[in-house]
Amino acid sequence: MSKRPVSPEDLASITFVGEPRFDPAGEHILFGKKVIDAKNRYVTQLATVDADGNVKILTSGENGASHGRWSPDGRQIAFLAKRGETAQIHLLPTDGGEAHPLTTFEEGSIGGFQWSPDGKYIALTFRATLPERTEAAKKAREEKGLSQPPIEIDDIWYRLDGDGYFGAARYRLMVIPTEGDDAGVPILIYDADSRGMYSYGWFPDSQWLVVVCSAAENPWRDKPDEQLYLVSLDGKANMIAGLPKGEKSDPKVSPDGQWIVYAGDVSEDDPWGVRNTKLYAVRPDGTDLRDLTGHLDYDLAVTTLSDTGEAAFGAVFTWSADSQGLFAQLGHHGETQIAWVPLTGGVDLLTSGHHTIALGNVTADGRIAATVANPTQPAEVASVEREIGTGQYVPRLRTGFNLPFTDELQIRVPQEVWVESTDGVKVHTWFLLPEGDGPHPVALCVHGGPHAQYGWAFFHEFQVLASAGYAVVYSNPRGSKGYGEDFCAAIRGDWGNKDWDDVQAVTDWIRAQPWANPDRIGIMGGSYGGYMTNWAIGHRHDYACAITDRCVSNMVSMSLNSDFPFNKDGYFKGEPWGDLEAIRELWRQSPIASFGQVSTPTLVIHSEGDLRCNVEQGEQVFAALQARGIPTRFVRYPATTSHGLSRSGPPDLRYHRQREYLAWLEKYLKA
Repeated sequence: MSKRPVSPEDLASITFVGEPRFDPAGEHILFGKKVIDAKNRYVTQLATVDADGNVKILTSGENGASHGRWSPDGRQIAFLAKRGETAQIHLLPTDGGEAHPLTTFEEGSIGGFQWSPDGKYIALTFRATLPERTEAAKKAREEKGLSQPPIEIDDIWYRLDGDGYFGAARYRLMVIPTEGDDAGVPILIYDADSRGMYSYGWFPDSQWLVVVCSAAENPWRDKPDEQLYLVSLDGKANMIAGLPKGEKSDPKVSPDGQWIVYAGDVSEDDPWGVRNTKLYAVRPDGTDLRDLTGHLDYDLAVTTLSDTGEAAFGAVFTWSADSQGLFAQLGHHGETQIAWVPLTGGVDLLTSGHHTIALGNVTADGRIAATVANPTQPAEVASVEREIGTGQYVPRLRTGFNLPFTDELQIRVPQEVWVESTDGVKVHTWFLLPEGDGPHPVALCVHGGPHAQYGWAFFHEFQVLASAGYAVVYSNPRGSKGYGEDFCAAIRGDWGNKDWDDVQAVTDWIRAQPWANPDRIGIMGGSYGGYMTNWAIGHRHDYACAITDRCVSNMVSMSLNSDFPFNKDGYFKGEPWGDLEAIRELWRQSPIASFGQVSTPTLVIHSEGDLRCNVEQGEQVFAALQARGIPTRFVRYPATTSHGLSRSGPPDLRYHRQREYLAWLEKYLKA
């Protein structure tokens, strides 16, 4: 049977899996399963799979379930499920009983939770909705004919893309007993961070937590000064003395209680994470601080981008049962592997191959719960195990949800090349070729971030473009992660320079390929990729068309209307207020400064609810090109969507967006 081309709507045929966790006995892997149903909804469930591939669905219902975590004794599973206006923690007995809610929070948001090692408590962060913005308050106003109230703001931290406007509400750290008369009653233990940003981990005695909190007087203006605090169940907090300033996150206490390991850096001058994220170990009393990975040019917080998974920025690691080291997720050269980091320091890659592995947890005998994907296979649940004889760690798939998808559709296999650029740099590049001998029209894709990487992940949109007859080219220009700190830092505060050299080098390489039509190259990208698309059409005239998606066009206005506004002389030099000299660097790096030279037909895609790159960035592109008579189309998605529309937006709007891409390319690359 011949296979058919991949369409935008085939996204609904993919089963998405994530958050794999072995049970304490090491027999079953708990995971989250998400599908798109016939009513245009994401339906999430919890499921388990055993070594023979037998899948058991644990939850049901329209509101779904997520963030499943085994209790330490394996007798219960805690998970989040929305009942009413707020997601609550529920407990599901593993012996066959019904799930029941543990928490009864009023309207708000749970930021995450962790079981205590003895299973008697769950630590969590919770942010209550401002009273005037609850659904009950809204209903009361509507009954009285009153207007929606304003948000009263006294702090720069009042909104977040994908989270919305929360005003003065903040997350607070709490513990909740899981048994006894006080079960489900929250106990506030810590709320010292003015931003409400916490990461935390339990000590083995279940009486203390280590908590990361900013010690800066004003975390948004001051240099980063994250510190570790020891916090008891009754709310006593003591800072671990002697640790350097800088970024810190995700502290984890060793099973023997002798060490705390956290991710971060000692630099106080690294906004946007240009430097490598490292792992540090320290005794609970603050002695014997060790940099475990800093002597190697590896970054523990590399995100490999895909449209079939969320872009999760941050380090992922977990202790071994014997407290001798950590298993960590490591992005490198477009791959994501599992590495071993011993307490003595160093990085030993355990896995290899052209794939992306997402780390879950690890059993006492060293088997790793994970999800595994590659460019021709969406993620599946796997156990990563050490082979007898070779000693190599190999993923063994336990699920095959997406086999019907890959069996039915024309999935293209990417080819890899390193393209020479300036300064002796070689740019890691991939290309997918459609059916036929060509020459083909080409879709050149630039990733967002910019400090992330394309790579060996499944990208539905790339397959759609290849099925529609386009050669798809994507690469990791300077500024990308996964190629060393210097490579990433090459564009700090200097966009449109070395990164543009690399994009041009890839463009020129495309033009020289026998399979490419040099007169039919379209450039496109989202977020920073939208920035580079805007930059490209203002500095080069051989692109037949462009698609700028959730873009950056004007650094001066962007610097103050993003949910993460720029600090003066931070990542970018200068400031967006004052005279022309003050804004010179921001304006120099603004693509719209060169829009007098644009002649490329351009499709503008943006979401009104985008709080990362405000919709006015796309509006400026559209207005400027319309004023100059350049063929331009503007597709605005509603305020209910965010910067992450292409990865997690409503399914029908994701299909619509891809159809807009195809129509624009059809008009200008195939005409």
